[in-house]
Amino acid sequence: MAIEEIAETTGTATTGTATTGTTGTATIATADAAASATEATVVTAATDATDATATAGSTAAAVTYPIAPGYQVNVRSGPGTTYKVVKVLPYNSRVPIRCQRHGQKVSGPYGTSDIWDSIAPGQYVSDTYVRTGSDGFVAAPCG
Repeated sequence: MAIEEIAETTGTATTGTATTGTTGTATIATADAAASATEATVVTAATDATDATATAGSTAAAVTYPIAPGYQVNVRSGPGTTYKVVKVLPYNSRVPIRCQRHGQKVSGPYGTSDIWDSIAPGQYVSDTYVRTGSDGFVAAPCG
């Protein structure tokens, strides 16, 4: 793109400098430099889009759900009350749900269900104590 074309597109041109009203000043020595600047902008935009996608993926994995207010919830080694308690979640906890599976039917503040939420490897809580907003699965079945 020649200097004259840049002047028509971006505003005014003076000896090798194109001034754009809102984006600042870009120094352009030749038409080749203008092409390089355009390529750099495209690469930056593509990189930004990739970063946004990675961030969105990371954010999706970071979704947590609140435990029913006023409850300390047992975390068990498997999907039922006969499994060992591995820890107890404190009041007002939030948990990620890695995957879900059917297990022992349990009643809790959010109804009766046989769905158990895996919050970490070897750690399960009854879905009846987690506010997911659904009576069904909200995550992939555990494999």
